[in-house]
Amino acid sequence: MSHDHDHEHSELDEMTLRVRALETVLAQKGYIDPAALDLLIDTYQTQIGPRNGARVVARAWADAAYLDWLLRDGTAAIASLGYSGRQGEHMVVLANTPQRHHMVVCTLCSCYPWPVLGLPPTWYKSAPYRSRAVKDPRGVLADFGVTLPDSTEIRVVDSTAEVRYLVLPMRPAGTEGFSEDQLAELVTRDSMIGTGLPREPAR
Repeated sequence: MSHDHDHEHSELDEMTLRVRALETVLAQKGYIDPAALDLLIDTYQTQIGPRNGARVVARAWADAAYLDWLLRDGTAAIASLGYSGRQGEHMVVLANTPQRHHMVVCTLCSCYPWPVLGLPPTWYKSAPYRSRAVKDPRGVLADFGVTLPDSTEIRVVDSTAEVRYLVLPMRPAGTEGFSEDQLAELVTRDSMIGTGLPREPAR
């Protein structure tokens, strides 16, 4: 075994080493195709993920006609941008306003809109989030660093196997004249779940 090989492994954490060992064993036994696995991972990391949702949000912020379509038929409007497929067959888009803030949870498991948000974060699948989001949404938002006015209603929506939700956050002030690319840079994954807000534009 070469020195370089030892050095490479010494920089990996224990969990990564275990995953690699498991992948090697499964590949050797013919249970998985390493090339197919790499393609799947690359697809979800580079093609499917929060950047897709950010493009949807940016288009809605910049195009009133698209916004209207998105709120009427989220599935079709999102698919028109090329984002569709498994876990995104029936999409409903909920627009945040000063009067109402939406937050998405899946109380039974971890239903999540993969085509626009990628793989769900660990906390989304956790029991504490799934239970507290319903019982104490303001407390959960505070945990994420979000404090809303008392006058803002917080509506928690429950994803199901049939319906996935995408939150359309409010467009930040000071973004007049921004291109869609610039707007997309302000959209965060958490803002599309409702546990966060978009980034403020650089002053």
